[in-house]
Amino acid sequence: MKLYVISGLGADFSVLEKIAFPRQLEVVFIDWLIPQRGEEFRTYVQRMASTIDDTQPFALLGYSFGGLVVQEIDRIKPAEKVVIMGSIKSDAEKSRLIKFGQYSHLPKFLPDSLFNVHSAAAYAFIRKVIDPKTPSLKKYLRVTDPYYLKWSVQKVSEWKFERNPKVIQILGTKDIVFPIQHSEPDYVIEGGTHLFPVTRHRRVSEILQEIFSPVQA
Repeated sequence: MKLYVISGLGADFSVLEKIAFPRQLEVVFIDWLIPQRGEEFRTYVQRMASTIDDTQPFALLGYSFGGLVVQEIDRIKPAEKVVIMGSIKSDAEKSRLIKFGQYSHLPKFLPDSLFNVHSAAAYAFIRKVIDPKTPSLKKYLRVTDPYYLKWSVQKVSEWKFERNPKVIQILGTKDIVFPIQHSEPDYVIEGGTHLFPVTRHRRVSEILQEIFSPVQA
């Protein structure tokens, strides 16, 4: 069975490279697309899902913003299993900061230039939000288009979704992007920050083996 994987906001798959995926799965990474100006989230999700072959059983795994996207993909191309890491199951699990963005619509009115990760101010902000103890954050930020980053932040703040019991959630206890106290995860990564796929990859590998253990090649 194929496992389609989507990484975090602006990140390539190096953030997941240390994870040992179950051998019985054929892992297919879906690259981020740059959103078109004014593109609706649903339309964007449909484009992201276009490479998925739903004529055969498949599973989905999304990290961070990718976790939101795979849940939306499951609506139009239902998967056997949906796993999210460092992400949320519904809008009720948003942090106070994200909810502020939702109700104030602040991300929409901020200039694109603020989301240029090459600027010192933006880099310092992103570094602090994602993981203040990770000096090599730039290693994982591959998609640096300012409009894409602004659009993504805006869609996270606007996202509305009812909890789906089918979704399997993995969260770190020290995640400051999606704090664990707002969720009831199926699996907990003790001491894991938002970058736990890098820092706690052995535990993540064990969990994925457990989740997909019934699956036959």
